[in-house]
Amino acid sequence: MKLVSDPAIAKKIRKMKQRVKWQDPLILERGIDQTRLVLDDDTANDGEFSFLVIGDSGTGSHRGHNPQRQVAEIMLPHHEECSFMLHTGDVIYLVGSSEYYQQNFIRPYREFLVGGEHYKDIAYDKMVFKLPILPVPGNHDYYDLPIVLSVLSLTTLPIRRLLRSQLDLDVGLRGSDTGRAYAKAFLDYLKLFQLPSELAQHLDKHYTAQTNTGRCLSYQPGHFTRLPNRYYTFSYRGVDFFALDSNTFNEPPPLPSTKAGQEQRRVLEQRRQDFEQEKQQIMETSATLNPDNPSEAERLDDLQGQLSQIEELIVDIDKQLYTDKTAVTDVEQLEWLKRRLIESWNTEDVRGRVIYFHHPPYVTEATKWEQAQTLAIRDRLRGVLDAVAQAVGSPTEDRPLVDLVLNGHAHCLEHLQTGDTGHGDSYINWIVCGGSGYSLRRQRTEGSDLRETIGGTNKLVARSHLFIGRNGSGSKKHRPYSGLRIDVKGDGKLKFVVRPLIAEWHQRKWHNSEMESFVIG
Repeated sequence: MKLVSDPAIAKKIRKMKQRVKWQDPLILERGIDQTRLVLDDDTANDGEFSFLVIGDSGTGSHRGHNPQRQVAEIMLPHHEECSFMLHTGDVIYLVGSSEYYQQNFIRPYREFLVGGEHYKDIAYDKMVFKLPILPVPGNHDYYDLPIVLSVLSLTTLPIRRLLRSQLDLDVGLRGSDTGRAYAKAFLDYLKLFQLPSELAQHLDKHYTAQTNTGRCLSYQPGHFTRLPNRYYTFSYRGVDFFALDSNTFNEPPPLPSTKAGQEQRRVLEQRRQDFEQEKQQIMETSATLNPDNPSEAERLDDLQGQLSQIEELIVDIDKQLYTDKTAVTDVEQLEWLKRRLIESWNTEDVRGRVIYFHHPPYVTEATKWEQAQTLAIRDRLRGVLDAVAQAVGSPTEDRPLVDLVLNGHAHCLEHLQTGDTGHGDSYINWIVCGGSGYSLRRQRTEGSDLRETIGGTNKLVARSHLFIGRNGSGSKKHRPYSGLRIDVKGDGKLKFVVRPLIAEWHQRKWHNSEMESFVIG
């Protein structure tokens, strides 16, 4: 039985455009750029600043302990010193449901919210942040319930009882409605304004910032903290940030209609069947365990992580099996990124560029490198950066086209760097920050080097310098959940001082630590 349903890309794009009234006549006549925001508190002349990063956090308690809350607590001492927090996606597990925002986001991050001392009274679509939280959507923020589970959920019994399982799947009566819950929680949901006069008044109140691309949304911490769109950009003290929605350009190409393609399809179908059997075995095993027994609770936590990982692999296989020639890629967003990066390079006072989105193009977590979605994301991002390189010059070791890329999706903390890939993504530093709450993953057994066949030659394209994820077994098992503080330094050449913040669950106790910083740039 499928636990999640991933809507088609065309539907995601269409629904999200409707929610922000994309290119409405009232927006066009005001010259509003719906992909840009200005942070109102950016008044300092000092080029140095700090920000926080989390990702893949959106889960509740894990059998008596709450990793997401623990990570939030170790970040609190840095709150006053940081300008904002980026979230790399998967805000709410398992299917982005509005029902779980209170438990899986508002409660753990209550100190970041206006009125957080009474967090139970905060509605998910009425949040206002004291410290800007600037997310991108993850795959779980778009997921819906499959029809079978939707029907079962109407019985009002918890899904885990319906499936005769002790696993807490964070599934309620509904899914995300193709990202509707995420949009109502974080975006400026202009669809609510039915009368033109109401929309006009709202735009004239909140889209007052002036930029070289027109008027845009004025983000006001403590007052109005909405995002203009699912992908957007902002500039902060000379650094351009680009937030992308990778859920709409991760579709793999269709399998070829050749003998080799038919064999690949047969192999994928068999793998999918094997994964379904493995999933059923996990359900059956979980039914025999007692969540009130500490050792069995740990085992249930492991099984839940395995189940999530298998479901993700099934989704990846389904994307390969059912993609056809009419499948949509979000060309509009990719063209937007290309134009904005070229513009950034041609703007004298911009001293650096950061991109963040959910799916990592480079990663050594156990299951991600070989996934079709990883290849699709890497291929499409390379296409953009290759075009940028043609316009502004090829990247070098001292001059990558992007200073830093931040991702989630892989449940770990990892720092990698690409070498000469033969493309515009050469010499870039990549950080995967996806270990902020959900079940952690291990590093792949092949190790830290990533190789790729390019032009008939198998070559090293990237190397992992740091991997923090699940490790050990039995009583020596470690679960180091993580977030980041990044300090931006330097008036000339940009430097990022990266400070991993670790909350480790080991032998049923929390052990908090701040690892030694490392410098990028």
